[in-house]
Amino acid sequence: MSTTFAAGPVRVRVPATSANLGPGFDALGLALALYDDVAAEVTADGVTVTVTGEGAGDLPVDDNHLVVRAMRATFDELGGQPPGLAVECVNRIPQARGLGSSSAAIVAGVLLARALVTGGADRLDDAAVLRLAARIEGHPDNVAPCLLGGFTVAWTEPAGAQAVSLPVADGVHPTVLIPAERGLTAVARAALPASVPHGDAAFTAGRAALLVHALTTQPALLLPATLDRLHQHYRAPGMPETAALVERLRGAAVAAVVSGAGPTVLALSELPEGFDPGTNWQVLRLAIDVPGAQVGQGRLGHAERDPVAAGRKS
Repeated sequence: MSTTFAAGPVRVRVPATSANLGPGFDALGLALALYDDVAAEVTADGVTVTVTGEGAGDLPVDDNHLVVRAMRATFDELGGQPPGLAVECVNRIPQARGLGSSSAAIVAGVLLARALVTGGADRLDDAAVLRLAARIEGHPDNVAPCLLGGFTVAWTEPAGAQAVSLPVADGVHPTVLIPAERGLTAVARAALPASVPHGDAAFTAGRAALLVHALTTQPALLLPATLDRLHQHYRAPGMPETAALVERLRGAAVAAVVSGAGPTVLALSELPEGFDPGTNWQVLRLAIDVPGAQVGQGRLGHAERDPVAAGRKS
């Protein structure tokens, strides 16, 4: 099947995400209302990438940029590469902090490439987008909420990643506490043992099941529901400030967990009035993103080009 490309630019808004949520390791995720905006169009030749905001000056601005790599993988799925690409990124999701910046880039790239191919949505439906994005990322727990929005449960079948999005109950109030230091998912995963005690696995499975109920129906149960024995304590020595802040918050009856692989801390219930995490932490109270990634036509507008403002969805 021959591949033809859209003449004009397309854009996408992708939300930050927090994965694991304590006991839901590699399975549970939450979309948060903090967004990267990305636009792309087919050009006559070459690749140009501009980055504003988070990662500017650090991220590659050529074919090695993760958005472009995801676009290339998607064009391959759809039958052919364009002659050239121009990509503009306005990033607000902190890089390497456990808030899904890489998943946001991957989802953005897959959706942009699909939108730039004539008939792309018919040839690569949303279920296939999820499978492809998860294959590029390596696991589905962040790409699922980024794509679908809300609270997601993801799993992998032989054919690839699957996910469902569930509505979040009133009374869930996410706050992220972001340190200046960065962390790497690969390093955090390397701290995990090859096996865990059966009792710890059973304990964590029960809390993960309870967490689904707490997030969707009964937020009063969030504190016990977010207990984990599967991964957080193994990673704690590599990020002691994160572990200490989680313990401080939980001691104050706040349902706090490590966000993804860290080092950001996610609180799912209200912080105590006047709580001071210390000067090393940026505190952002964020709404839950409901629709997930949103695709539009045209270049980024003035609001999207602001690297600070969240702006409106496309």
